[in-house]
Amino acid sequence: MTAGAIARSEGFALYALTCDYGQRHRFELQASQRVARALGVVRHVTMVVDLAQFGASALTADIAVPKDRSDQAMAGGIPITYVPARNTVLLSLALAFAETVGAADIFIGVNAIDYSGYPDCRGEYLAAFEQLANLATKAGVEGSLKFRVHAPLVRMTKAEIIRRGIELGVDYAVTHSCYDPGSDGRPCGHCDACLLRAKGFAEAGRADPALAIGGVGPA
Repeated sequence: MTAGAIARSEGFALYALTCDYGQRHRFELQASQRVARALGVVRHVTMVVDLAQFGASALTADIAVPKDRSDQAMAGGIPITYVPARNTVLLSLALAFAETVGAADIFIGVNAIDYSGYPDCRGEYLAAFEQLANLATKAGVEGSLKFRVHAPLVRMTKAEIIRRGIELGVDYAVTHSCYDPGSDGRPCGHCDACLLRAKGFAEAGRADPALAIGGVGPA
């Protein structure tokens, strides 16, 4: 949501894409609807691309989500919550959406500092995808669009992200981060996503509003 708020603050009209890829943490799909409304997007598309058919991830298969990992453990390798090629799939869909609406700028909220070691959250990956976007599309080849992939959060800490979001009026109560929420949508408080979120709010000196209201609470 913060990446969308930054894009809006820079004067971009927002077209939002949500992907139902078979994730077990289904509450993030509901959260995406709230986020889209809060950001005032022009159009919000939800697509189904069932990566759960491949499995091999704790987010799409019956594999336990790691809990209570240390900062060192989270930074030490690629965890089982990695969904194979997920960001490549998502960015490819976003690229197709962007080309159809004549948008040259694609925003993605990945982060390469406070994150769980995912290879598709790194700046070099995003630069490579931007090059691909301009080589593999009609608009890019003909020169009608010069695609750019924006990752405004990529070098920010979670605390910096939260502070920037608050400056822009982001309501984090409508967001969802947890990989393994309860049946009521409450965050588990122990998965990597919950721990990183909690660390971010603590270091920003803010209370997490999603917890305060007993709600769902991606930053």
